[in-house]
Amino acid sequence: MPRFYLLDMDGVLMKGRKPIDGAAEFIGRLHKRDLPFLILTNNSLLTPQDFQARFEEVGLHIPVASIFTSALATALFLQQQRPNGSAYVIGETGLTTALREIAYVLTDHKPDYVVLGETKSFSFECVTTAVRLVAGGVRFIATNPDVVGPTERGLVPACGSVAAMISAATGVKPYFIGKPNPLMMRSALRHLGAHSEDAVMIGDRMDTDIIGGNESGMETILVLSGVTRREDIEHYPYRPGRVVESVADIEL
Repeated sequence: MPRFYLLDMDGVLMKGRKPIDGAAEFIGRLHKRDLPFLILTNNSLLTPQDFQARFEEVGLHIPVASIFTSALATALFLQQQRPNGSAYVIGETGLTTALREIAYVLTDHKPDYVVLGETKSFSFECVTTAVRLVAGGVRFIATNPDVVGPTERGLVPACGSVAAMISAATGVKPYFIGKPNPLMMRSALRHLGAHSEDAVMIGDRMDTDIIGGNESGMETILVLSGVTRREDIEHYPYRPGRVVESVADIEL
């Protein structure tokens, strides 16, 4: 049995603001067996503290230290690549807070990077600024490649969709930090003090969670409570280690 668990959030534990049936009980079993786990989410909208508060509201008892977002992974990457740099940011508090915590200056005046994250609202003016900066040679970073995300009301456009719009206008593709980039997987494993052979990645997306887990050498479990349907699996050249309806069906 794996000793460390990496879990996606949207589509695995939550669907929008509502918990998925059995998620609270699964987290409870992890706590009871004292199994280290990390919520590894491409969602960069909120800070870990904000996510933790939302989890508590719906009965998911997850400590802040067990929440690792693509915004945090992006901040770590930028801190390593260009300490004390600057960025023009399209995103919400999860991303802007993470960048400010590494002493990045958020500006539209000659930034080192254009950084795109998940956002619930953006203006044509913001996208235009990003397009002009990227076309002018500013490095283009995006927190994650997801083009859609699941909610209780259905799918919504995600970071990858906005990135595609900027790429179409500039001919420049961003460097995506989040899953399936093994960079984020390795950062998460280091955060847990884990080795890939002792860890499992549980996710709802073949194109981020499962391929990222496979390429990082982890066991993978696909849950069908989010984006991927069972009939979708055969469209991919790789497979998950296991397929279950939801985390409620995972025995520890």
